[in-house]
Amino acid sequence: MQLQSQFVLRWILPACASLLLCGLLFLSLSWAAARSDEVAVSRQRDLVTLTVAKLKAGIAHDQESATVWDDAVKNTQIGNLEWIETNLGSWMHSYFGHDAALVLTSDLTTLYRFTADADYSPSPDDLRNAYLPLAEALRARLIAEDTGGTNGRILSIGEADLSYVGFRPAIVSVKPIVSDTGDINQVPGQEMLHIAVRYLDGDLPAEIGKEYEFTELEFTANEPQDRTIAFVPLKAKGGRTFGYFRWKPFRPGHHVFAATTPALLLAFVALFAGGSLAGGAIWRRSERLAASRAELKHQASHDGLTGLANRAHFGEQLDRRLADVPEADLSCVLFVDLDRFKAVNDTFGHPVGDKLIGLAAARMRELLPEALIARIGGDEFTILLQADDAQNAATLADELVHSLKTPFEIGTAHIAIGASVGVACASGPCDPLELTRQADIALYHAKAAGRNNYAIFGEHMDELLRNRRRLENDLRSAVSTRSQLEVFYQPVFSTSGGTLCSLEALARWKHPTLGYISPDQFIPLAEEIGLIGEIGAFVLDDACKTMIALPDITIAVNSSAVELGSTDYARRVLTTLNKWRISPERLEIEMTETAATDNAGDLERTIAKLRTAGVRFAIDDFGTGYSSFSRVQKIEVDRVKIDKSFIDEMDRSDSRALVIAMIDMARAKGLKITAEGVETAEQRAALESLGCDDLQGFLLSRPLPRDAAVAFASRARLGATETKSGRA
Repeated sequence: MQLQSQFVLRWILPACASLLLCGLLFLSLSWAAARSDEVAVSRQRDLVTLTVAKLKAGIAHDQESATVWDDAVKNTQIGNLEWIETNLGSWMHSYFGHDAALVLTSDLTTLYRFTADADYSPSPDDLRNAYLPLAEALRARLIAEDTGGTNGRILSIGEADLSYVGFRPAIVSVKPIVSDTGDINQVPGQEMLHIAVRYLDGDLPAEIGKEYEFTELEFTANEPQDRTIAFVPLKAKGGRTFGYFRWKPFRPGHHVFAATTPALLLAFVALFAGGSLAGGAIWRRSERLAASRAELKHQASHDGLTGLANRAHFGEQLDRRLADVPEADLSCVLFVDLDRFKAVNDTFGHPVGDKLIGLAAARMRELLPEALIARIGGDEFTILLQADDAQNAATLADELVHSLKTPFEIGTAHIAIGASVGVACASGPCDPLELTRQADIALYHAKAAGRNNYAIFGEHMDELLRNRRRLENDLRSAVSTRSQLEVFYQPVFSTSGGTLCSLEALARWKHPTLGYISPDQFIPLAEEIGLIGEIGAFVLDDACKTMIALPDITIAVNSSAVELGSTDYARRVLTTLNKWRISPERLEIEMTETAATDNAGDLERTIAKLRTAGVRFAIDDFGTGYSSFSRVQKIEVDRVKIDKSFIDEMDRSDSRALVIAMIDMARAKGLKITAEGVETAEQRAALESLGCDDLQGFLLSRPLPRDAAVAFASRARLGATETKSGRA
């Protein structure tokens, strides 16, 4: 009996207790694993649903980069298929990943069709069946002038839905092709339509699965019956189930349960040890599950390259934070755009470009540790400043510009870029869309001011932006018709004898309502919108005509850094001279000192070609650029022109010393020297005594229209000839 009791006490009761406790633990773990799996699968379903919704909205947003554009309206109206292919077809595939694109006329006839998948090209009927209901609905809205849904981010109405293109499921989005400036009148309902198609099968599920770590994600038309598979229904308009995304779900509870089963067996032998092992396993698995959830949440709201917030997360945070700001508190949004980033990508490749983006983001975080910073595009960032940072927004924007201007060291490359920053501020609760729109406008003004700068939004900027767009269109018209462009000529005189030695050709724009517009205003504008080459060609043509009228006169023309950086600039200049039968020795090209240090390799080759042919070169505005003489002297030139700012201050000893130093350096290199902006007899006498070769300025002659300049030069040459004859 004692032995039996001892057996029961030593073996049966511990065994029963162990079995009971292990059984309870087994049931608890089974329930916890199932519940954990349910939560994990539910979160995965939510993430897939959100991803599909963002993809549908993103395709329409992608279209607006090309459909809200004056050039798109013009080229589709005239049926320029080459332009449409480049900007509305293949580009939409290569840049945004769209699988097909069409352009429809106002009567819904196909003008252009593009498909990217070489293995599957849907028939016209397949495509038409997919987009026709949406196109008809959009046309009806356009006729009714429905603008519902447009705002600061959505620029035009559109229709989008899930549909089948043949047998392939797809997102189909229809957008009208409309003017971005409003300068093109379009009859409602007569707009061209652009259709974008993105297939939901093929590579797309794999891309989504790779980005968000879904295993075996794929599209299926039928509801999966396998209980081990997770799925979400895809709803088309009207609530109709279009199909399903299915995947093999991540079930953390199942993994936890499998991992702890051996521990339960050990717990039957040694309850405390087994319990400890099971508890440790549960804790570790729970930690991994929490980390996995946190990682999924972080990936959905942050940029993978920089770790900064992404566009969606920034927008959500902006909406939340700006709604709760006290009336007296200031909030500021900054738009940051990296200058010359494309050139880095083109020169060093995308891996270096990605590294540069990461380093730039690190500098921003270091400078603004308390700010919300987001990367919203390739080289575009947004920043939200609040509290003390918002009070010092101007100072921080300036520090940001200087920080990003400091060169980056990437491997052996020494890369200098810079940044433009737009700042918009508001007190108390405010509209996030309006604040970001104002920051975007301020960024535009920072770029227009020469980049590497910041600008703070002011009410005047809206009107300035509208005026700028009008001026751009007016300049395009003026260049196209050449009815408002003129060329004036300012004479240059030799200091020895005061005789006329050359003319400088100067572009002028006489606006029909604004009158003459300063070259300082329209020349940078022409460079930015790509018209400087046409203006330069116009001035060179006019200069050649003038040289024909004045056979013994040399004429100088100005060339911008944009023109000089063009690989075919030398060929165009020599072709023009040959057309007018003008000797290259009679042409002098003036470039700024800053241009002489940009793209030095291309510049040296251009200058070498033209100098070999006989064309002469001069550095204009000498002394005002950021380069030293030691850098400028690497470029082969014939003349330097001392800037007017130094001539104006010659009565000051330091400015006079600078002029003397520039003349001495030019003499040491064997260069001719011309002084610009001579306006007083005292300046003229001083420059003659210092050894200047030529003088130019209002004291001697203002710039003259071509006919007046020809008459002036003819009289000057005749007077010089008579003087020589009299002396003889």
